[in-house]
Amino acid sequence: MLKRIMSKDSQMRAAINQKLIEMGERERLKELLRAKLVECGWKDQLKAHCKDVIREKGLEHVTVEDLVTEVTPKGRALVPDSVKKELLQRIRAFLAQHATL
Repeated sequence: MLKRIMSKDSQMRAAINQKLIEMGERERLKELLRAKLVECGWKDQLKAHCKDVIREKGLEHVTVEDLVTEVTPKGRALVPDSVKKELLQRIRAFLAQHATL
């Protein structure tokens, strides 16, 4: 039963993502996100964290994969709730306009 629910959930997510891509809304949302993250200082904070990690481990001992693994959780945590809420509202509004999924 739970597997069926998860399957329906992933199918719905895939359908929504496909609709966002087809209508060009996904790219618009990505651009909005980029702008909001720069505006709130997220990009600068993450850049500083990357520098700290590299200084801590040494440039010779850090791969791009290591850096991504180390920085990703903090990057996600630093996204302001207001930005998340705005994106979610935009997605909901898009889905309300295109409710024929």
